[in-house]
Amino acid sequence: METTTAVFAVAAVLAVILLALAVTVLVKLVRTRRELRRAGLPTGPRWVFWGAVLYLVLPTDLVPDPVYLDDIGVLLLALRSMRGSLGGRGRGTLREAEREPAP
Repeated sequence: METTTAVFAVAAVLAVILLALAVTVLVKLVRTRRELRRAGLPTGPRWVFWGAVLYLVLPTDLVPDPVYLDDIGVLLLALRSMRGSLGGRGRGTLREAEREPAP
């Protein structure tokens, strides 16, 4: 009985860690989109951003929700896609916009 409790405790801790990582990546995705829009740069297709957010929130997943690895992967792909939409032209402008304080 004690080993079962230990396994559940470890699983719960891992689920909380993965959820925290998913929320961290989500916050980074939202901040990146906001900074791109503030700098007047393209943010890529809207469906990429909102699709990634919905995939995290909705209960239908490729892998059951206690394992957030697929959610983290989708969020990272959306972040990469948004930053990739800049090409080579706006990266310096994005860095400058990140350093400037918000009005």
